[in-house]
This record gives sequence, structure tokens and C-alpha cells, in this order.
Amino acid sequence: MPTALIVFIALTVAGLLIHLLCMRILAWRGVTVRRTKFGLTLLFDTADDDGTPVRMLNVNGAFQSVAYATDELWSELACEYQREQARIVSELPRLSRAAVIGGGGFSFPKWLVVHLPPVAVSVVEIDEKIIDIARESFGLARLEREYAGTGRFELACDDGWAWLRRQERPFDLIVNEAFTGSRPLGPLACDEGAATIHEHLADGGSYLATLRFPLRGRKSQSMYETIETFSREFAHVWLVPEYPDDPTHPGNNTLVASDVDLVTAGCEPLRGYEWSVDVTRP
Repeated sequence: MPTALIVFIALTVAGLLIHLLCMRILAWRGVTVRRTKFGLTLLFDTADDDGTPVRMLNVNGAFQSVAYATDELWSELACEYQREQARIVSELPRLSRAAVIGGGGFSFPKWLVVHLPPVAVSVVEIDEKIIDIARESFGLARLEREYAGTGRFELACDDGWAWLRRQERPFDLIVNEAFTGSRPLGPLACDEGAATIHEHLADGGSYLATLRFPLRGRKSQSMYETIETFSREFAHVWLVPEYPDDPTHPGNNTLVASDVDLVTAGCEPLRGYEWSVDVTRP
């Protein structure tokens, strides 16, 4: 047998053994591993700084969802940036229909349905396996069960961009959580995407998106390009940073866009964060 073939077989066997060993170690530590549309997905429980149990979803090396892992907190938001987004949404001048693009662990859709009646919430998630995980481990099955037949919650497994373009009725709020670090919001970050979002908002409607970037440095460039894109499409744009005092640290920053001056309309959490082309980047 040729030496090169022997080496290849040996390396393959060694790789398989290492893989099996890693899987056993993860299982021993209580980590569930699934293969989903965008790579390996890790599901595990831990605790927050207060000792409250939380459940985490990591997809292809990036944390996608964090949720409380107790029955009494099943619809509460575990992340501060999402709690800030909830404060913003709670003070929007109009909100009866909302769309959420990107379900993940369904933390924000759960909060919208449970805490903001009678808002009707439509969610689109592209990955059927992520939906299954959310049903099993993040309270989605409970949400579907408790709100079945109310018209308050609907779920589609589809590409968010394609789904949004097919919608005929406008939304008062569109929330975009389908983001990645290198391509924020996918096709919805370009001029055509911003225009499509605008077209599917009702008069006075608002758009909210999560942008995970630092505020300063080369890696922040895509975020500011996205903000400038929406500034060309909407009359008002706000950027609420997660870590304003640590601009080089990547944070879950909140972009809000609307043709309405939401601060004047009473949305106090946005006060002081309006974006302008004259604003100097941090």
C-alpha cells in the first residue's frame, strides 16, 4: 500500500476519533449539538450574573439566542439590548401588526405577543431545524398552543426577503433579526432592501434591526453603510448603541427607521440617538 494512502487513512481515522471525543465531551458537559442550515448548532444551559438559569443557542460559532430557562420567565427578555428594544417598541405611536424576520429562539416574538396585546405578530424563520429547536427548548410550542386561534401569532418557514416581498398588507413594525457579522441583515441592507421594507410599512410605521458591530474601527464600516442606506430611504434614523462607553467592543446596536419623528411622538428611549449625515462617527 502506498505510503501516502496509509498516511491519509491514518489522518482520517484520527480525525474521526477526535470528532467523537469532542462530541462526548460536549454531551458530558450538557451541550446538545445539532446540524442546522447554517452549520453546527450548540444548545446549552448556564446562568446569568444573577444566577438565573438561561438557555443559549450558538449557530456556527455565533450566539443567536439567549432566553430564560424557567417557566415563570418563559416570555421575558434575558438580554439587555432586547429589553432596550422592548422599551422602544412599547412607546411607538402606532402598533397593531408586527413582522419579525428571523426567529432564532423566538425571544422577541414571544415578548411581543405576551406583553403587547392585541398586537398581531408574524414571524418568518428560514431554518426548519431552528424552528424545531425553538419548539422543543425555547417555549415556541407553548406560544403556539396558548395563542392558537387568536390571530395574534403566525409562523412561516421561508426566506425572510422573499416572504416580505409577497406580503400584501402593511405592517406597523418590521423587526429584522436575520443578521450576520459580515453581511448585516443580508439583502435587506441594500438600497432595494430598504425600499422594500419601506413599501411594506404602514403610514407612520417603524423598522427596527439589530446590528452587531463595534462603533469604531474597520469592522464598523458595514454598519455605517447600512445606516446611511436607511437614511436615504427614511426621514428619520436612530442608532442606539449597546456599549457607548466601549466603542471598540462589538455590541448589539439597535437601528430604528421611520418617516415619523418618533421622539416628538413620545418614544423617549430614542431621545438623543438620531442619526444625521453630519454626525461624526465615533
